Amino acid sequence: MMDDDLDIRWKQRFQNFEKSLKLLEGALAVRSPDIYQRAGMIQFFETTFELSWKMMKDYFEAEGFSDVKSPRAAIKQGFESGLLQEGHAWMELLKDRNLTAHTYDEETAEKVEKLIEGKYIPIIRDLHETFKKLNDA
Repeated sequence: MMDDDLDIRWKQRFQNFEKSLKLLEGALAVRSPDIYQRAGMIQFFETTFELSWKMMKDYFEAEGFSDVKSPRAAIKQGFESGLLQEGHAWMELLKDRNLTAHTYDEETAEKVEKLIEGKYIPIIRDLHETFKKLNDA
């Protein structure tokens, strides 16, 4: 694949990440969500995370890295390269995303909702700002 294609791929992924983040933010704006609204918010969270690590993977491939094949590897490389400031928080986000992907109960959903609002949305927004600057450069 040509380098231009790799460069375009992360930019396309960024556009999808940005749309997903807006949907997640909209879902988080719902006060006292019911079980269906909370499930939707968690789905937006999962999608936004998937797009975030794949966007980083695509970016690193465009930069010449070939060993970023998993969410954990993307987070590690993102932290090492300075794209991510909160490496430990991203690893916790990965752990909680894996939990929500394989288990659904209301208690877990409420716990994850609070984590998304208080801890994870700020670091996802930071990543968005970082990639927005890269995309605009």
